[in-house]
Amino acid sequence: MVRYLLLQSSGILRRCHAIGVSNYLLSGGWRRSFSSSAASKRIGTHSGKFHCDEALGCFMIRRTENFYGADIIRTRDSMVLDKLDAVLDVGGVYNSSRDCYDHHQEGFEEVFGYGFETKLSSAGLVYKRYGKEIISKEVKLDPDHCDVHRLFVTIYKNFIEAVDAIDNGISQYNTDKLPRFVNNTSLSSRVERLNPDWIDLDQSSAKEDEAFQQAMKLAGNELLECIHFHAKSWLPARSVVMNSLLTRKNVDSNGEILVLTRSVPWKLHIFELEKEMKITPSIKYVIYPDDRSEKWRLQAVAVGPDKFDSRKPLPLSWRGLNDDELSQVSGIIGCTFVHISGFIGGNRTYDGALAMAKASLMLS
Repeated sequence: MVRYLLLQSSGILRRCHAIGVSNYLLSGGWRRSFSSSAASKRIGTHSGKFHCDEALGCFMIRRTENFYGADIIRTRDSMVLDKLDAVLDVGGVYNSSRDCYDHHQEGFEEVFGYGFETKLSSAGLVYKRYGKEIISKEVKLDPDHCDVHRLFVTIYKNFIEAVDAIDNGISQYNTDKLPRFVNNTSLSSRVERLNPDWIDLDQSSAKEDEAFQQAMKLAGNELLECIHFHAKSWLPARSVVMNSLLTRKNVDSNGEILVLTRSVPWKLHIFELEKEMKITPSIKYVIYPDDRSEKWRLQAVAVGPDKFDSRKPLPLSWRGLNDDELSQVSGIIGCTFVHISGFIGGNRTYDGALAMAKASLMLS
């Protein structure tokens, strides 16, 4: 909705036009404020080109009890910033007790903890302070609940840390080699593209502020999706994988074959649980029902997270074969396929899939 605001400054009546965004004259300098409620508190961040970290940080802090629905004020005027209730990504100060969350100052080396070593951005700083509160409200659990803590750590790992690293210019890999391909589809890239383009005719502050609102919405919605996924899918799947690890030697005396009675996203958990539960030897194959048929799959476990190479691929002589030909070569009835790379195969029955896994362990 279009709004017109009449403001008095130095005896001069100013008429400001905004579309969902308002311009005000404050303390001798222009500040820009988005207001979706009558909240009295005000959150500051810098004006000009925006990035993912302050967009996400502003979204998060506005989800808290102290700052719910607060105005966002975009300025670099220190006189204005000093009067605000919270300041993100500007101001040269990190002090969570005063809700100051900048990371650009000399000597700043704050990290999340829990073994993470990536330097925090304004998003990580806000998350470190308010993450458990935000998560507990979304999943309707007490902030001290063990599941809230588990989600707090894993959401940092799987969502927030990348925002921190990208904003601080930290490479994902410890190498000087150029990447094999370009990836401009990350959340940080998509947020950056919301900035007004140099060819846009409208380069006004109001246009920039409108774009920042879109950036907050984009980053915030993806955070909430991440929280809901991990609460509704990731946590229950973790329990399934853990229980199967505890009973793995009922299937294979060496404990190298894991059987899941349901098809769950096990790859999100197996590496962490192996480490936590001190599983030795490591799991080589996971057997699970095909959720699109009554057949069974067996999959070779990768050497590590986000790796394609398998710890023990299915036998070379089986790869690329299907149905009767595969059953004849393997000597196991009911085989359906083995992928050409040997990372996955299938059988019509559970007993057949288990026989394939056991035979694969025996073959070099």
